[in-house]
Amino acid sequence: MASNSNGFLGRLGIVRSPGAPVPHRKHTAAYETVEMPVPATVSICMQQHIGAPCVPVVKAGDEVFVGQLIGDSDKYISAPIHSSVSGKVKKIDTLMMPGGAKAQTIIIETDGKQTVDPSLKPPVVNTHEDLIKAVRDSGLVGLGGAGFPTHVKLNPSPEAKSGIDTLIINAAECEPYITADVREIIENSWDIMSGIYTVSELLGVRQALIAIEDNKPEAIKIMQDIASKDDSHGDIVKVRVLPSRYPQGAEKVIIDQCTGRQVPPGKLPADVGVVVMNVASIATLARYLKTGMPLVSKRLTVDGSAIREPKNVRVPIGALVKDVIAFCGGYKEEAAKLLYGGPMMGTALASDEMPVMKQNNAILAFNEAEAKSLEPTACIRCGRCVNACPMSLMPTKLEQASIHKDVAALKTYNVMTCMECGCCAYVCPANRRLVQSIRVGKVILKNSGK
Repeated sequence: MASNSNGFLGRLGIVRSPGAPVPHRKHTAAYETVEMPVPATVSICMQQHIGAPCVPVVKAGDEVFVGQLIGDSDKYISAPIHSSVSGKVKKIDTLMMPGGAKAQTIIIETDGKQTVDPSLKPPVVNTHEDLIKAVRDSGLVGLGGAGFPTHVKLNPSPEAKSGIDTLIINAAECEPYITADVREIIENSWDIMSGIYTVSELLGVRQALIAIEDNKPEAIKIMQDIASKDDSHGDIVKVRVLPSRYPQGAEKVIIDQCTGRQVPPGKLPADVGVVVMNVASIATLARYLKTGMPLVSKRLTVDGSAIREPKNVRVPIGALVKDVIAFCGGYKEEAAKLLYGGPMMGTALASDEMPVMKQNNAILAFNEAEAKSLEPTACIRCGRCVNACPMSLMPTKLEQASIHKDVAALKTYNVMTCMECGCCAYVCPANRRLVQSIRVGKVILKNSGK
């Protein structure tokens, strides 16, 4: 791990306790997923994953069907995009993404019929190569928030593939409010198991670990019961119950917790013999292999102090945030803060005119009282940020390096290792904007090499 500070803290008599004890606030954990009616229009963005954006393969005036390919790329790190509705392409526009980047978006006027593309059929998968093609064709990306194309994750180099022995299914869901993954387990447990068996067999792994935090007892029992009773694939699936401490669901953290292996800076999970998939991703893959329907809808948790009727809701990809919130009863008071995702790692939205993306797992809206942030004061050198950092970094050093645009210090203190989990800022008594500074530092370092 990078810049390990255990020795310094040890001399002070402090035992490192990485992460942060954030409140759970899983208000919607018992709320069964409901289906959102098809909205009048959807706006399907061509940048819904890490990697190269897609290019539209339809034009204004074209009729489209549910599951039809509407965007693709010839780049390896990318994933195709499909229509979530049937209707007519109104226009191809430009969308300003959170963070300032621009992307093309296909705006479709829906016809309400949800006519399925007649060419869709389940893929034939007998080999690892068949699996990789099928996963790419499905448009699947990491559904836990990262959005990394799944076909790339499941296709490591031959050298790395030969050493992979463990599949970890990430069902930790450690962010406050979000309950989309726990509902996946409760409502679609056999899809999860089917996907695990397929991927395990074709990757040749010896064990599959379903990692769930201990604040989800119903989900733990469901998966333990299935894993213990189903011996048709041998005894390869185990449930790992993890402590409820944020950021337990971060990829490198969950690997360490489940296997004791640490992923070195600059390396990938495959380099330590592990593949990690989100629980919704593995279930979506299983459904695609059965039906041939690509990724066109997403379960979201809609919650927060400004939401009238919190829900878990399945929505068409491309539905506008305002339409999703309207389905949840609208705002009960003005939303001062609107987020894609959770309050720790989520992305702030300028308005509710933004569309739902593949990797979104929540829409949260907070009133003024909850959204108000305290002004930062001077660092008091308490070391809490160092103690909380799951990657053993020194956030205040990174903050200063960013402020002074010190490229050498950014490298020395391993700014690119930061996962931007927000633990440092959460525990800081001085309310320092540590994550914001680190994000700026990453840009400074990247630009220094151009």
